[in-house]
Amino acid sequence: MTRQKFVGWILIVVSTAYLVYFLKVRLFTPGPFIARGEWFQVIGCIATLMIGTINIRMAARAEAKHNEAKRDVRR
Repeated sequence: MTRQKFVGWILIVVSTAYLVYFLKVRLFTPGPFIARGEWFQVIGCIATLMIGTINIRMAARAEAKHNEAKRDVRR
């Protein structure tokens, strides 16, 4: 597993864990109103989730190019 793919998975896991916490604890339970800063954190986590997904896809594309270049050298 490349470093880029590893970082992408860490970003996805951490942001998903926070989003699940936010949904479970802050959104679906009664309590005080959700502050503006918390909404900003949720939007940031969604952006982080997208960046992690992009990281994984870019790592897969780079790996495919690397494998293709290896295959062309063998010919």
